[in-house]
Amino acid sequence: MRFTRFLTCSLPLLLILPLSFSPPVAKAASNDNNVEWDGLFHDQGPLFDLAPEPTSTQSVTLKLRTFKGDITSANIKYWDTADNAFHWIPMVWDSNDPTGTFDYWRGTIPASSSIKYYRFQINDGSSTVWYNAYGPSSSEPSSGDFFIIPDFKTPDWLKNGVMYQIFPDRFYNGNPSNDVQTGEYTYNGTPTEKKAWGSSVYADPGYNNSLVFFGGDLEGIDQKLGYIKNTVGANILYLNPIFKAPTNHKYDTQDYMTVDPAFGTNSTLQTLASHIHSSANGPKGYLILDGVFNHTGDSHPWFDKYNNFSTQGAYESKSSPWFNYYTFTAWPNSYASFLGFSSLPKLNYGQSGSAVRGIIYNNTDSIAKSYLNSPYSIDGWRLDAAQYVDANGNNGSDATNHQIWSEFRNAVKGVNRNAAIIGEYWGNANPWTAQGNQWDAATNFDGFTQPVSEWITGKDYQNNPASLSTSQFDSWLRGTRANYPTNVQQSMMNFLSNHDIPRFGTRAEGDIWKTYLALFFQMTYVGTPTIYYGDEYGMQGGADPDNRRTFDWSQGTSSNSAVALTRKLISIRNEYPALRTGSFMTLLTDDPNKIYAYGRFDAKNRIAVVLNNDTVSHTVTVPVWQLSMTNGSTVTDKISGKTYTVQNGTVTITINGHYGAILAQ
Repeated sequence: MRFTRFLTCSLPLLLILPLSFSPPVAKAASNDNNVEWDGLFHDQGPLFDLAPEPTSTQSVTLKLRTFKGDITSANIKYWDTADNAFHWIPMVWDSNDPTGTFDYWRGTIPASSSIKYYRFQINDGSSTVWYNAYGPSSSEPSSGDFFIIPDFKTPDWLKNGVMYQIFPDRFYNGNPSNDVQTGEYTYNGTPTEKKAWGSSVYADPGYNNSLVFFGGDLEGIDQKLGYIKNTVGANILYLNPIFKAPTNHKYDTQDYMTVDPAFGTNSTLQTLASHIHSSANGPKGYLILDGVFNHTGDSHPWFDKYNNFSTQGAYESKSSPWFNYYTFTAWPNSYASFLGFSSLPKLNYGQSGSAVRGIIYNNTDSIAKSYLNSPYSIDGWRLDAAQYVDANGNNGSDATNHQIWSEFRNAVKGVNRNAAIIGEYWGNANPWTAQGNQWDAATNFDGFTQPVSEWITGKDYQNNPASLSTSQFDSWLRGTRANYPTNVQQSMMNFLSNHDIPRFGTRAEGDIWKTYLALFFQMTYVGTPTIYYGDEYGMQGGADPDNRRTFDWSQGTSSNSAVALTRKLISIRNEYPALRTGSFMTLLTDDPNKIYAYGRFDAKNRIAVVLNNDTVSHTVTVPVWQLSMTNGSTVTDKISGKTYTVQNGTVTITINGHYGAILAQ
């Protein structure tokens, strides 16, 4: 749902000194009362956290990397919520890396059911450095620690998948017989308008943008699953609302239990879900639906503002059985609504056990459970306007909101423990994700969409002038990663565009090379890549509703260079688990030349991603010794197929403007 946000990332207050990337031979690490910051590394990737999603009975063994022979001792300092106190774990030397450049130190936090937060204290004689998710600092940090949340699991298929988002009316018309025609009905006094595919999304005089229809439907999506699964390579579908509603966007629900007739029938949804889940038409897929549970439309029979139903809705009578589903300040015309839109009256969730909570998620036949169960067996919910869900007309983000989403999680996971719960939030979603009892992930406006847009296009996601240098970009990313447990980071929806903001292609002013570069980053960064239909070919579009143009099927083919690159990048992502759940390490930030290099690695593979955000090509020397690549070993650029030899701990490569390389070994 669109609502205005003007957010910027709150960058960490700690002093994070820039890394020096000289080869390790220049370091001469020793016990000299000086901890070498360049050698320090830890994250919760598989090499450094041996139980990234522990149960309450699993201890957590952690590893810390330092330069060989550089430190005299290291400790894990963790806060345990069980006793609200700090505890210390001395670390011991564990091993060396393959190059002999680094030491690994090891320590184990004992098993328990309580949430914990940890940092490292690293000592070389009289010198002490602290390290947490913000990186190294000379003074002890007060925030940004790593998370341990026992018994909190996010779906593996979400971490390892690629998502494709579809606004159903605008993707493909598979059944013209169900198209909404001009004047077919009126809503709030305005008639519907049918427009030709490819024409302007704006209503003609006398009509309304929200009542413009093009004919896209579920059958159309079904017919194009081969394109989504095979040509693009995505295996998770997220659909904007599909339930009965008078508008084209369907965020004004009239009936949660019925697919909108313009999109098909409930049987059509059942067939689509079955085909998505099938592996006969491409990789097995997953389906996420948009759950609009903060509000209904004013035409819902529970409200019935227009007297469309024989029953009496809350707007019609204080005696309505649904009167308490809403909050009136002066019945009938003054009531709590979503951001003041009178067409979207807010649901009143009341106390635990209320009728609204029952029908939305608690009852056996509740909306949330019904679609998770057979015959649909959807795989998760994306929660629209989730921060606002509350009782008595309040606008959420308080104890009641968190209680509701905790109950929702219990209900959903009780049906399918591997179902995904993704909340819409435009800022730091830590309050909903860092306790392990509400959402699995969130919409990553703050940690992906905004910084990527500013770095590559020089515009924020609302298309206003805003720019980041490469080092600022890296700092932003580090700060926003620190907001979340690692399994949440790996599940965040990372999109270049969505239905609420101007298209990336428009912010890039139609420069397809900027889309290429954005795709490189999207497919190699931490999180779930989420392609808003058409972004794979650089579709343009301004603010809502222009960001919801019809799909151009002359562009949606494997012969389109951007679509082909998307498919290739996804295939590389699928080939290497390190690109999905491996560690993330910054290797190089070159502000003058606009070069950004980072590593993704696990026990099996070491990968250096090199991005050039300049308009001209640059020759880059990448410090792959930080990834423990040995001298004389070779790496292969998975894009060009060229091989390179590691010399003096580095690889030198030339990168075209607004393009990248993925160097794997």
